[in-house]
Amino acid sequence: MKPDEMPALKSYKTTPTFTQDSVPAGLLADHSTKEGVWGLIHVSRGKLRYCITDPRRETEERILEPGSEAGVVEPTIVHRVEPLGPVEFHVEFLRTPDDQGAARAANEGGEA
Repeated sequence: MKPDEMPALKSYKTTPTFTQDSVPAGLLADHSTKEGVWGLIHVSRGKLRYCITDPRRETEERILEPGSEAGVVEPTIVHRVEPLGPVEFHVEFLRTPDDQGAARAANEGGEA
């Protein structure tokens, strides 16, 4: 999925910038977001492999880099990332504008 194919969403949280040395182990392993939580993976330096591994989707692998479209993380869809050398990236979390309660719960208990 491309960012322009996403439904109308509102950004509500952004991770710190991660590097190849600081990326949390959970992002390197298969994981997913909760129902209603979308993500956009933005790369500001280097290259990052984004793999969609969910059995409900066709396996997809994209190389994200500065200037490329952000990687779209769909709710509940299993995925992982892999730095390809030195990299800097962050994840922007989004939700539908009418999903305020779910966002508050996510901020209190985490996204994934």
